Amino acid sequence: MKKWFVLTVVGADRPGIVAHLTAALYDGGCNLGEASMLRLGGNFTIMVMVQHQGTAHQLQQLVQPVAESLGLRVHVDVSQGGPHQHLEPDVIIRIAGADRTGIVARVTQLLASAGLNILNLESDVAGTVQQPLYIMHIEGQAVAGVAALESALQIIRRDGVDATLQRIDTVIG
Repeated sequence: MKKWFVLTVVGADRPGIVAHLTAALYDGGCNLGEASMLRLGGNFTIMVMVQHQGTAHQLQQLVQPVAESLGLRVHVDVSQGGPHQHLEPDVIIRIAGADRTGIVARVTQLLASAGLNILNLESDVAGTVQQPLYIMHIEGQAVAGVAALESALQIIRRDGVDATLQRIDTVIG
């Protein structure tokens, strides 16, 4: 019986990482599910759900030759679920403010205390070295309602951070 695993791969960014890794998985009889593949600084990281017949160790051994040839580190975990077993976001929150130590902790703590279940968070540092700007794009569920989140965003705005909330229509079909 095939099981789902979460495969995490990290290493210096270079062309061909996705092509080589996914070819090895395909050749090994694996099926891919949800994935996140992105550049972080000079690194490239992949987190992908992989359906595989064997064990976590066997999956790691399957991709290890490709990983070694590309200078990548590999980690495999058994997945607690499969594709289509996730929550859908009902809000998008955008944050932009001067980059400073603790901005992510401050924002996420305020939002969590207001009932936000963060499902996806992407961030980037823009601006210049002298004036860096931290940008966050957060998707989540407003468990305690949008009004509670708007109150938290007011506190965040008082810190000089731009913060917006957009509702997502979750009715599909």
